[in-house]
Amino acid sequence: MPGERKPITADDLYRITTIEDPRLSPDGRWIAYVQVTVDRLENGYKRNLWLVSTSGGRPVQITRSGKDTQPHWSPDSKTLAFTSGRGDRPQIYLLPIGEPGGEPRPLTSLPNGANSPAWSPDGTHVAFLAPVNADERAREDRGEEDPKPVDKLEGRHRKERRDHDEAKRWDPRVVRRIPYRTGTAYLDDRTAQVYLIAANDDEAKPRRLTNMDADHNAPEWSPDGQYLYTARTDDPERGEPWRWSNLYRIRVADGAHDELTDTSFSSVNPLPSPDGQWLAFIRWPRERLSERINWLALLPTSGGQPRDLNLSLDRSIAEYKWLPDSSGLIVTALSDGNIELYRVTLATGQFEKIVSGVLHVEQLDVGRDGSIAYTASTPHNPSELFYLPSGASAPTPMTNVNQKFLDSVIVQETHELRWQSLSGGEIQGWYLLPVGYKAGEQYPLAFNIHGGPHVMWGPAMKSMWHEWQFYAARGYVVFFANPRGSSGYGEGFQMALHGAWGDVATEDLMSGVDALLEQGFVDPKRLAVTGGSYGGYMTAWLVGHTDRFAAAVAHRGVYNLLSFTGTTDIFSFIPTEYGVQAWDDPQYLWQHSPLAHAHNIKTPLLLIHAENDFRVPISEAEQLFAYVYRSGGTVQLVRFPREGHEMTRSGEPEHRASNLMHTINWFDAYCRR
Repeated sequence: MPGERKPITADDLYRITTIEDPRLSPDGRWIAYVQVTVDRLENGYKRNLWLVSTSGGRPVQITRSGKDTQPHWSPDSKTLAFTSGRGDRPQIYLLPIGEPGGEPRPLTSLPNGANSPAWSPDGTHVAFLAPVNADERAREDRGEEDPKPVDKLEGRHRKERRDHDEAKRWDPRVVRRIPYRTGTAYLDDRTAQVYLIAANDDEAKPRRLTNMDADHNAPEWSPDGQYLYTARTDDPERGEPWRWSNLYRIRVADGAHDELTDTSFSSVNPLPSPDGQWLAFIRWPRERLSERINWLALLPTSGGQPRDLNLSLDRSIAEYKWLPDSSGLIVTALSDGNIELYRVTLATGQFEKIVSGVLHVEQLDVGRDGSIAYTASTPHNPSELFYLPSGASAPTPMTNVNQKFLDSVIVQETHELRWQSLSGGEIQGWYLLPVGYKAGEQYPLAFNIHGGPHVMWGPAMKSMWHEWQFYAARGYVVFFANPRGSSGYGEGFQMALHGAWGDVATEDLMSGVDALLEQGFVDPKRLAVTGGSYGGYMTAWLVGHTDRFAAAVAHRGVYNLLSFTGTTDIFSFIPTEYGVQAWDDPQYLWQHSPLAHAHNIKTPLLLIHAENDFRVPISEAEQLFAYVYRSGGTVQLVRFPREGHEMTRSGEPEHRASNLMHTINWFDAYCRR
């Protein structure tokens, strides 16, 4: 029948649109944002800029390169600065708004690209980041630059020569520090430096304000235009620069900089208040850093000690923006599976919910009149844009990019389940019933375990929305939970996993499976389990300690704590989580590794891993595959080329769809009658 809703398929991945980076114009008339669509033909993603009026109406697409991000309004609301990859390297462009036929013009043309534009308060300059190495900075300081090519042919030859010379420069690659690779690529010797350029002069040359072999955070202007705030490591020679990050204030006139924060904390993302008196930022105590909630702190710009705002709330903060009168901030906080919108007032330090419910608020912006634009996902919709006018009691949806898709498919409801773990604490989880569910019948289970381990899942989780609905469409009860170690339940809950990932989480997860079985609609003989990263660790750990599961699929998992510590780009992670260096007590880490128990795995196990995963290298999966295979277990390994640790969230669309089919087919082989 025309208009009949159908179960969601793996290929529906190509039909989902997401919204990113909303930006309110200073005059309050417009919201600029990035709309992301899947490009099936090119096996990639398109990102374009859109505008929607705050008074309502149809959104309007304003760029079409498919490679446009990071919109930022000029103070007079007449121009958008943004980053575009439409050329050889990402550069910053300016787009006039409101002018008939207005076309973007490149503001920068740096050889290594530019990004993260930030307008000066008077609108005359744009600060930004650009990657350069020490030799390139020295050439800049001497005023050396290559002459412009005489024609396109010479330009093309120069590019070929530059690419050739760059490749030869790293053949062979000499490694001197850790990390030396991250994401899906090896690091070079270039680091993100802060630059400044005049916005209204076509002949203007950028001026660099920093000269340190360290990546800098995106710059933020002081309200008087005299300073830029950023963050970077305090010692470039130490590895893991994020662990040693401090805040810095740069004087625009001469580039002089001051260190602002205590080195006992890692501090990032400074944001000055509109009145210039405060600096809001995020910091973590460096002791047991990976296990802690983050602290939203305030630092007086005139000097003094930081004040932490969210310690009594006992929840991590994701996004934050100042109210226009500097009386407080609008923030998002992770709590009980949801990410809701709060107002925190400086005078009282109290947090007040202003947008609540079963949702994940992701990115936000606050206008000069106190209005709020934000993106959010819900259990019924993976992504839309919303607007909350100043003084309004409820937000207004500004987009319906997924409505056509949602009108054509069956979306299953999410149900909450709480239970007491064997340790006595309460654990929160959720389940979806399969499409076509009939009371009194029993169905196979697809049990999903999150990564992190210190992240938080909830029914509005955008990155898992399609996957969970797909499993339900294929006839499975879908179950997921936040065991101890998860964010969103306080720092004590988050730190309870210390030194015993498998033992602690097993109690919470398996007691959740038992609580779900008590509902009566899950067949206890047809249980499947899956997870990625730490979730992959727990998948392998569980099937190494119990035979209750009929099938298991472990994605990009950590299986050997010893080898992982020596190959990952976060080399201090396991010593922090377990409180011991590998060389001090290797037996302790070995016993807490799924690989040590791999000979016990008799559950049919599928391993899925990306070949360019430098967070959890594929050698982890290779070891587990060999151990299970040689000890007589049923095991397969699927290797995805070109991908990294984020494959299931942002990898090639064909690989993401293929990953789903490999997983469900493995489940079906052992869980379907």
